Amino acid sequence: MNDYAAFVKARDHFRDYAAALAQNAPRLQELLTALVDADYSGKYTVVRPVVYNESLDAVTATDTIKIILVGDNPGRREQETGRYLIGPSGKLAENFFRAHPALGIDFRKNVLILNKTPIHTPRTADLKKVVVPSLLAAPPEIGNMAALIRQSQREMVAILHRFYAALRPVKVWIVGYSEMRKGGLFAAYTNALFDTLPAEDIFLYRHFSMNQFLIDYNDKAKRFALPAGPDGEWEVLRAIGEHYRDQINSKR
Repeated sequence: MNDYAAFVKARDHFRDYAAALAQNAPRLQELLTALVDADYSGKYTVVRPVVYNESLDAVTATDTIKIILVGDNPGRREQETGRYLIGPSGKLAENFFRAHPALGIDFRKNVLILNKTPIHTPRTADLKKVVVPSLLAAPPEIGNMAALIRQSQREMVAILHRFYAALRPVKVWIVGYSEMRKGGLFAAYTNALFDTLPAEDIFLYRHFSMNQFLIDYNDKAKRFALPAGPDGEWEVLRAIGEHYRDQINSKR
């Protein structure tokens, strides 16, 4: 690892930020519980409304991180376990890299996982209901959470930058770009991202869920006669990531 001491500082800062965010927004627990009760028949209990990725605590100075991967926000399994991308999407990601060994990526050892916001919702689209509590018929005193969510996105970019500086040379993969467009849920993240990190190290992709990532990869691979082995596979991934990156960056 390039700078383990800086990595530890970034990790500690992330942990402290998540704890402070939960403490400073005590009504968030109530709002998310109301959301789960209203739209998901109370199928689970909100354990933690703000989720720090505890998998980071297992990273050591001898580990090699090749990719920082950024998802949307913590879902049900993530808030129950305190770890990111461990549900169906995470399994699809693991399977992709396992099926492409030439890339030399072990998803659980060589990929550091962050999110665009650490605030939990059952589905990413539910953030819209957190932003506008009236959609849940929630008590008006809970207030509009839009500013809080935007601030959390900007802070997560700052945290990403800390990890990026500690782990260089490393590439940043942003998975899920549809809400990063102007006016989208993650527009604040988009603006902060491209104002903070060099664009050449940022790559955007579709979600692993519903095999969107794999469909894109297979479609691109069929269009070009690429050399076998890691060079060809990385070229496909680079082309896809640059295409979506430039598309989003040019319209923000």
